[in-house]
Amino acid sequence: MKAAVLYGKEDVRVEEIQPKPLNPGEARIQIEAALTCGTDLKVFKRGYHAKMIVPPAVFGHELSGIVSEINNPQSAIKVGDRVVVANSAPCGECFHCKCGQENICDDLLFLNGAYAESIVVPARIVQKNLLLLKGSTAFKDAALVEPLACVVQGINDVKARAGQHVLVLGAGPIGLMFVALAKNLGCSVTVAGRRAARLEAAKKLGADHVIDITDGSNLVTKVREASKEHFDLVIEAVGQPAVWEASVHLVRRGGTVNFFGGCPSGTTVTLDTTLIHYSDLTLLASFHHTPRTIRRALEYIEAGVINSADFVDGECALSELPQLLKSMTQGNRAVKTLVQVRR
Repeated sequence: MKAAVLYGKEDVRVEEIQPKPLNPGEARIQIEAALTCGTDLKVFKRGYHAKMIVPPAVFGHELSGIVSEINNPQSAIKVGDRVVVANSAPCGECFHCKCGQENICDDLLFLNGAYAESIVVPARIVQKNLLLLKGSTAFKDAALVEPLACVVQGINDVKARAGQHVLVLGAGPIGLMFVALAKNLGCSVTVAGRRAARLEAAKKLGADHVIDITDGSNLVTKVREASKEHFDLVIEAVGQPAVWEASVHLVRRGGTVNFFGGCPSGTTVTLDTTLIHYSDLTLLASFHHTPRTIRRALEYIEAGVINSADFVDGECALSELPQLLKSMTQGNRAVKTLVQVRR
């Protein structure tokens, strides 16, 4: 079968590889939809991810498809079922799992290989995070489950509720998902970001105000000049130290900041301790997802709160993926791209 293989820094090759036989409890999925992701772009640029993927390895992690084989006669999942699968599953036995923090499980088992004609899903992920789709659910919509589950985790962590004023910093796929979920909860949402198309997408998803920050400089001043809101919640969805630092200056006294965007490894931030202490700020960072938020994400998708038409604005053949990834490092402005694995 054809699959994209990561070999190192900015080195992805589409190759013919031999499909692996199934171990007990595993399932093989014929991939019907695979989506690009900001995390995959970071991995492509870096050449690896210590926790998630070490090259050479098959690549990609947002997918949905049809079960073509399963090595578990007792499983409720059957050949021919339409499914979506998460990119990890917790062990359920470690300290963090037992504390209800499965997103930071000591033994998270990760899955890669979405940019391929098929993928083998390990038994633990089959058991914990392989979900059946309704017959009416489009594969392209379902493939959004994994990133959306991370956003559900972030929304839950900040305890967002109706009537709050929320500032989302960043209008990429994750920022846009925060807009959709916050609006669904009844929040007033302001988005600060770049690129007209993405800000238009934020408006379409219900953002009450959008702020074009152009080159990103003087972020605090630009947001304050453009909006007189006192923000109860600030979501950092960019992943840059300077934006983390700006976030604490944009939230109201007594408010909450979620440093959701992961910054480059080894970077640090400087925070105003006096501001944080005397303003009684709550600062937190959300990471990854849990089986619970995976299921909640699918519920949002199947209820129509989130759909691919608002996020997927490009398509490419699997053979074109290496060039697409290179173009993304050079400023490709697509929100998400559907990779046609059998075209």
